[in-house]
Amino acid sequence: MKMTEENSAGKSEISMEDVKNLVKKKDDIEEQIKAYYDVLEDGVGVEGPLVDEEGFPRADVNLYQIRAARHDISCLQNDHKAIMVEIEDALHKLHAREKAKREQDEAEAQGEAMEHQVTLPPPFARVDAVTQGSPACGAGLRVGDEVIEFGSVNTGNFQNLQNIASVVQHSEGKPLRVAVIRDGQKAQMSLTPQRWSGRGLLGCNIVPIHR
Repeated sequence: MKMTEENSAGKSEISMEDVKNLVKKKDDIEEQIKAYYDVLEDGVGVEGPLVDEEGFPRADVNLYQIRAARHDISCLQNDHKAIMVEIEDALHKLHAREKAKREQDEAEAQGEAMEHQVTLPPPFARVDAVTQGSPACGAGLRVGDEVIEFGSVNTGNFQNLQNIASVVQHSEGKPLRVAVIRDGQKAQMSLTPQRWSGRGLLGCNIVPIHR
């Protein structure tokens, strides 16, 4: 019996519509089997003898009809087993493809998220004050910026604020590369410690972040 050879020849992938068609064929087969059982119920059933006690063909039943019904039931039961296997296989392929697609979509989404989210080192200090007109203000430093690099000082070698103070004192008039985390993103700027109208060489206040 041809199940979905016509469909599978033109389609390389199982669809939900294919599964629905297979289920419909299964239901049709079950209806046919039931109809043949109804025919047999009026006679001798599926297993009843077709000969009398003396071994002669029974004359009280339609032997041809009963033999034909029994044969057709046997064939249909084989077809039913085959289509049940086909339905199970189709569902397995359908679920496997959906799972693979879902995993692929999740992997792509995760890949895109990783592309947009650069891994940043943990900050070691935070800017809690910036004076207007100061070198820090001119460089673009803002209150709330979390420092991950200040000249030669970084997350790996920072011990205390004296590290930053030492770099500033030895870099008067020289630009320092400063990197901060601002709104979850890395921001870089060039800050030149120098004399100005206010106190110190920067015009900002930096506090350590205790982990």
